Amino acid sequence: MSVGRIIESPDCVTEGAEWLAQACPRMAYAMDQTGPLPLRRKPDGFAQLLNAIVSQQVSVASANAIWKRMQQAKLTGPRKIMWASDEDLRAVGLSRQKIRYARALAEARIDYNALRTAPDDDVIAILTEVPGIGVWTAEIYAMFSLGRADVIAPGDLALQEAARILYDLPKRPTDRELRQMAEAWSPWRSVAARVLWAYYRVAKDREGIR
Repeated sequence: MSVGRIIESPDCVTEGAEWLAQACPRMAYAMDQTGPLPLRRKPDGFAQLLNAIVSQQVSVASANAIWKRMQQAKLTGPRKIMWASDEDLRAVGLSRQKIRYARALAEARIDYNALRTAPDDDVIAILTEVPGIGVWTAEIYAMFSLGRADVIAPGDLALQEAARILYDLPKRPTDRELRQMAEAWSPWRSVAARVLWAYYRVAKDREGIR
């Protein structure tokens, strides 16, 4: 199986956006409201997934503070995590559960270079074998760290709510329903996700909801 398109530059996002605008009038309307879409590319590798684990179920400010302490303590690599004591990891702000997840990620010995050329389904399967990494985290990694053009995270509540508003649905679509809707956006599902995230902010600002 081929990997498909990789989003490497703003031009790639623009190409996907133009395709979506032609394929779907609602997508075209949303992009009229949002303006240019962000690239949102991130690095790949162990530290990016460790950061995702750190960020779970805490505020952005808390996650950033913990991650900064981990960087200062040089606790962002797999060997450092395996060598560190539980006390070391607790000292930078990790809970007992997140210490377990961080160690599991370090012990998984994932070949991050190989993930760059692995099919999307294989990437998701490999990552979700690690305790603490769910499907949403794996899909976000595929979209933004690997630049996959045709991946979406249908379990994301903001995407579900944006789809409800944009497509005038009676209720928020479920994970399965949004995954089915997203088939119409292939081969640019991750650009469609960028549209929906941007549209979510516009729609909520209009409603005065934060």
